[in-house]
Amino acid sequence: MISTIMFFMLGLVMICIAGDRLVDAAVAIANKLHIPQIVVGATIVSLGTTLPEILVSTTAAFGGSSAIAAGNAFGSIICNTALIAGLTQTIRPVRQDDSFSVAWRSCFFFLIIGAMAVYSRIKGIYDRPMGILLLIAFVIYACLSVRFSLGENSQNETENAEDVSITVQLFILAACAALLYIGANLLVDNGILIARALQIPERVIAVTFIALGTSLPELITSLMSLFKGYGNVGLGNVIGANILNLLLVIGIPAVVEGIPLEAQTVTVDIPLAVMVMAILLIPILVRKKSSRVQGGVLLSIYILYCIQAFL
Repeated sequence: MISTIMFFMLGLVMICIAGDRLVDAAVAIANKLHIPQIVVGATIVSLGTTLPEILVSTTAAFGGSSAIAAGNAFGSIICNTALIAGLTQTIRPVRQDDSFSVAWRSCFFFLIIGAMAVYSRIKGIYDRPMGILLLIAFVIYACLSVRFSLGENSQNETENAEDVSITVQLFILAACAALLYIGANLLVDNGILIARALQIPERVIAVTFIALGTSLPELITSLMSLFKGYGNVGLGNVIGANILNLLLVIGIPAVVEGIPLEAQTVTVDIPLAVMVMAILLIPILVRKKSSRVQGGVLLSIYILYCIQAFL
């Protein structure tokens, strides 16, 4: 048990250090390329922090267990939005001046998840054609992100921006993403062992340790962004990660062998994912800022969701 606790603490230290450096590298790239921090957060950073979910779902699919992919994806969206965004907005609400970046990504998210909700009720499975469509949508999303970022100017330039090496910062991002993944695995695997030793039920472990564990990179990155005064990086990270959860975490396993859907995924997880994203994004789009009340509501929803899973 002592070694398990030590590995658990090592994982925590790794993700904290990697999350801290990942934020610095992302902001340096944003300033160097003169694009808004939220754009980098929603693209490069979100891809790095979503790697755990992508790798877990893809590995499970090739191992014949693709059914966990949907729960992993929608559970992570709920965790990213209700817990992570709820916590950060409760601590320090963000003011969003670059509403276009949030607006088009919000529309893209709701369009995709709406289509997936309808498809799930009609077929009850995300089959290979659906997976192919999701991967095509990812290509479209990536192209739109590049296209729109070219016309968006950063308002956060620094005096030393010209001295920043993009190659070095991208290498740091890649290294930090790898450390986040390794650290999250250490934390989750050993956390599950500790939970089982304390006789915590398996389902509670699944919706807490596993869902939260694969979302730890987003949590640490968002908190570090907040503490460093780059709240928009964290917000962009959550929005981008949620989109990638739909397109890649579900898309890849669906192409491999299809994803059968449980009734709770269709009736609870998908509608709840839509609801928490609406609670997060609509006030920001309308008022150009979030509020602590908004964060408190999201946190309350996540607590109720965990209690429901426990019962």
